[in-house]
Amino acid sequence: MSIQHTLRALADPVRRDILNLLKSGRMSAGDITDHFSITAAAISRHLSVLKEADLIRDTREGKFIFYELNASVLEEITLWITDLKGDPTDDKEQ
Repeated sequence: MSIQHTLRALADPVRRDILNLLKSGRMSAGDITDHFSITAAAISRHLSVLKEADLIRDTREGKFIFYELNASVLEEITLWITDLKGDPTDDKEQ
């Protein structure tokens, strides 16, 4: 997945709130929807965008779908931002 695709998914505040909810563990789509004042269809779309960006994973159990964070993609983004920021001690040596 491209960084551009991932950052686009992270740009929406509802999607960031969903990721924050999932920090504490996996949740069903219904449980996620209960935390927002938008329609279940809108939450479903947000979940699809997060899944397409590989930021979350889903698992079907019977008639329920559970979502959880995909920490590996978040770690890649964190490493990229850290690298972009650079090492402040490099400036002092020049």
